[in-house]
Amino acid sequence: MAENKKIHILDSTLRDGAQGYKINFSTSDKLSIIHILDKAGIDYIEVGNPASNPRDAAIFEILKDEKLKHAKLVAFGSTRRKNTNVYDDKNLKALLSAATPVCTVFGKSSLFQVKEVLGTTDEENLKMIEESCRFIKVHGRELIFDAEHFFDGYKENKEYAVKCLKAAEKGGADLVCLCDTNGGTFPNEAAEIYEAATKAVKIPVGVHFHNDCGMAVASSVAATEKGTRHIQGTFLGIGERSGNANLINVICNLQIKLGYECIPQDRLKNLTLYAREMASINNTDIPYEMPYVGKAAFTHKAGMHAAAVLKNPSSFEHIDPYLVGNERRFPASEISGKAIVFERIKKIVPNLSSEGKEAEEILERIKEMESMGYQFEGADASFELLVRKKLGLFKSYFKLIYYRIYTGVGTPEDYNASATVKVQVGDELKLMASEGNGPVNALDTAVRKALEEFYPALKNVKLTDYKVRVLDGADAATGALVRVLITSTYNKRRYTTVGVSRDVVDASWKALEDSLEFLLMKLEEI
Repeated sequence: MAENKKIHILDSTLRDGAQGYKINFSTSDKLSIIHILDKAGIDYIEVGNPASNPRDAAIFEILKDEKLKHAKLVAFGSTRRKNTNVYDDKNLKALLSAATPVCTVFGKSSLFQVKEVLGTTDEENLKMIEESCRFIKVHGRELIFDAEHFFDGYKENKEYAVKCLKAAEKGGADLVCLCDTNGGTFPNEAAEIYEAATKAVKIPVGVHFHNDCGMAVASSVAATEKGTRHIQGTFLGIGERSGNANLINVICNLQIKLGYECIPQDRLKNLTLYAREMASINNTDIPYEMPYVGKAAFTHKAGMHAAAVLKNPSSFEHIDPYLVGNERRFPASEISGKAIVFERIKKIVPNLSSEGKEAEEILERIKEMESMGYQFEGADASFELLVRKKLGLFKSYFKLIYYRIYTGVGTPEDYNASATVKVQVGDELKLMASEGNGPVNALDTAVRKALEEFYPALKNVKLTDYKVRVLDGADAATGALVRVLITSTYNKRRYTTVGVSRDVVDASWKALEDSLEFLLMKLEEI
């Protein structure tokens, strides 16, 4: 594809997205998100602000040992403080210490913001931008300047907004990004202002839209048609207030509809899977009606529409759902697409025929378990175990005889629960007790201690994340159905398992059991 059709995508899920309502990423979450985005073929991943808090700083230290296949990591931070020496600015020093190949520096481009928020002069703000950009560039980093509040600033005072872009260009920025920070710009305004900005500077100009008017995706597309080749947003559109431009929608609209290249073509068919994995990490559900990857995006109820689609899908579908890894659904008639699920099965058992009885039985078992509340898109390890067990390609490594959990007051400060576990390995029985900082932690510790005598590798397994989601909160009075997702690590390998029950400990045990069995199976294959 011609270079002028290539769109560079910057994902800010870990920075802008982390500001979204009810979003709280753990370190394990952040690493998982980075690997999903890298698999998806995203060009730039904005990790966070290393100067903002210790947790953001810590993730950059971990990432120094990570090797990505496609994406460039980006550290984000502000210009120097007003009336200070750029060489003494802790924020800029932290950007360099993050050791990412790319840095984003943001600065005000609205005269109103300069005077009312920064409390400084227009000239000092221009110096802050130019000097900060030059400081980063002399240290050899690729540099993006985010012109904060640019669209509002341009409408207030276009001459000053443009001066801010020129200051960044003079400081050596590789690209300036126009930010609709308040999210109030309409697509026609976005296109006009973008076009005017490109005439003022010689370096590339990108865009960053917030979704407060519900137009972030439309504005991103409008700016692309005017020439931008750099778009920022978040993978599922999460972010502060009403969120950011939803990159899945941006990518699909531009790549499928308009012929641009946003991600490698072979990654498009996995977009729905990546979206569900991401939602699982966020501990949220993808909105059913979300374009392209939502469960209802290609759902047709019984009647004239369903009958028409069965004759010719284009009668009520604007694209083939398979292009983005989604599937056509007919909920009323219980007709369900199988191609995408079978693609995942083939990755586990390449020689399995899609027409055979075994494939049909696996698909039926998956549907049965999903009707019970299971969700396998974000639980790769449990999905593989299900397939292998159904095909007789799995052997049991241990059997749980029983477990008992004890909780109460008056326990030691570091522990509020204890667990007793009895397991069987072959003909041998093992009884073990352990304490933990909760019933699941106590259960996890006890069962691994019981099994370590037989499988020493389990000493290196860590339960790094634990999520509980209530599936039918309306029935809470009689015991709500809950889904538990457990992410485990062994050395640098991360994998996720799922359990569902009306008892949260039982659901946790099912996910924990899958976690241990999956690892033992994989270790035996090495």
